[in-house]
Amino acid sequence: MEEYKVTVATGTSEYSGTNNYIYITLVGENGESEKTLLDNPGLDFCRGAVDDYKVCSPAPLGPLLLVRLEKQRYWVEDNWFCRYVIVEPPGGAAVLTFPCYRWLIGDIKVEIREGTAKKLSDDTSLLLAHRKAELQERQTIYRWCVWAPGIPKCIDAKTEADLHQDVRFDNEKRSDFERSLHYALIELSLKKLAIRFGRSWCDLDDFKRCFWKLKSPIAEYCMEHWKEDWFFGYQCLNGSNPRMIQRCKKLPKNFPVSGDMVQGSLAPRTTLEKELKDGNIYLVDYSVMDGVPPNVIRGKPQYISSPICLLYEHPDQGIIPIAIQLAQTPGLDTPIFLPKDPPLAWLLAKIWVRNSEFQVFQLLSHLLRTHLFVEVFCVATKRQLPAVHPIYKVGCVCGIYLFPPSMKNYFYRDHCLLLWDLMVTVSCFPFLSGLSNKLKTREELITLLSVVIFTSTAQHAATNNGQFDWCAWVPNTPCTMRHPPPTDKDAVTMEMIMDTLPDVSQTCLEMAITWHLGRPQPDAVPLGQYPEEYFTEAKAQKVIDSFRQELKEIEDHILKQNEGLELPYLFLLPSRIENSITI
Repeated sequence: MEEYKVTVATGTSEYSGTNNYIYITLVGENGESEKTLLDNPGLDFCRGAVDDYKVCSPAPLGPLLLVRLEKQRYWVEDNWFCRYVIVEPPGGAAVLTFPCYRWLIGDIKVEIREGTAKKLSDDTSLLLAHRKAELQERQTIYRWCVWAPGIPKCIDAKTEADLHQDVRFDNEKRSDFERSLHYALIELSLKKLAIRFGRSWCDLDDFKRCFWKLKSPIAEYCMEHWKEDWFFGYQCLNGSNPRMIQRCKKLPKNFPVSGDMVQGSLAPRTTLEKELKDGNIYLVDYSVMDGVPPNVIRGKPQYISSPICLLYEHPDQGIIPIAIQLAQTPGLDTPIFLPKDPPLAWLLAKIWVRNSEFQVFQLLSHLLRTHLFVEVFCVATKRQLPAVHPIYKVGCVCGIYLFPPSMKNYFYRDHCLLLWDLMVTVSCFPFLSGLSNKLKTREELITLLSVVIFTSTAQHAATNNGQFDWCAWVPNTPCTMRHPPPTDKDAVTMEMIMDTLPDVSQTCLEMAITWHLGRPQPDAVPLGQYPEEYFTEAKAQKVIDSFRQELKEIEDHILKQNEGLELPYLFLLPSRIENSITI
């Protein structure tokens, strides 16, 4: 009789444990062990438990291929989350780890493989059959859906309840998610009620009445500096949407800015033509907003613009805006706003640009280019790659980015390049050698995987984590506009600005949502930390350790770079980047 020592680990989140019957069978090349009820004295499979058992076989099983787990109801159905199974064969053979990390729901039988990454050509007929069965099951669970023409496919689920439990929020995260939103709405509703019985938004200082507990150092800095041109330019480089800015060598035909218009904004003894040639002129163009139908809120129409903003890298002031057109078609009703215009007209033009920034940042840079792209690759991975596949273990998620031009104090770009170089050269890909795939070269695969990991980690952190900082002072980045863009510079008044900016309830909602989504998540796992240990190979562990060390060096570099800065840029600190999108 052969005796195997088996260790079974239960999940650590709420309700992971079970009081149902759990059976195990070891499957080897030479046969199967006895089906064994896992039952020690006392309670088994409690939340977070790591329990040891003995499993017997009448004959040697040979190399172990699979572990079969079966759950059967005791009195009532009680789901179970299994983290992993470790098997120690008799005779001092190598200990084997079988990663699971899934829920067993109902009376169910599942088979899990040993954790070493394997290619299709490495598998025996039994394991090939296991691959096929695993993917058939997953393709039934994770189905494609076309939500609307022209956007990426998504998973076939209308609500979170339609998803398999393996990919839902755990109970603690769901409770925290609901509590935090409730807290924010209650917090701001109290302010809204207080304001209703006082003044409405009569002047810009009234927005300060929303700053109470929901605030941050950067949000307060915004409140003090949002009108300043240098701060407007700084946000084009390091705000929540730092990839819109592009170097401009030739002005667009639909943006008739002349040298005389902007001469007063340039450094002495230079011209617009010269600065264009020298590469010191930049453009932020929101043409993607052109033709988008505006919303209607409580029966009142809202308004949208598609501005073009010209910026200049001033030798003393940094990146500053020097001309703004609030539509794509020039004309008498579409003036070009300039810093020398009446101050309120120039301020309102910048507010309109920032409103377009809010729309593009939330819907395109954030939702589409991280979340929805990531969803496509997550679903495809679940449907097409078995758990033993090395790329499944890496965890593919995607979006492709080109890094914008270099300029002074472009912290977002500089930090992204540090992380990108690390992901290409050090991260978990060198042990994929020899992987057969449809890409042309191994280098192309490495680049693709680096891009997709970068998108779901660093890029999402850059767009998501600072949204409350930049949007909490609502005049800096208003979520909606209640009057159309101005057509007459001289007609702009403070009353017009206040009537255009979000009202009290819209202001409170913007603050609540951006705080709720941008706050640090309580279950956040930093980049480089992997609670679910799918890679069991020593070579993979060595690469992961090296990756963590390099991340620590980048962290130290960024902290040192930010010492003494009045406005630090810390959104891409590795310790603040989650290892996947979780919100």
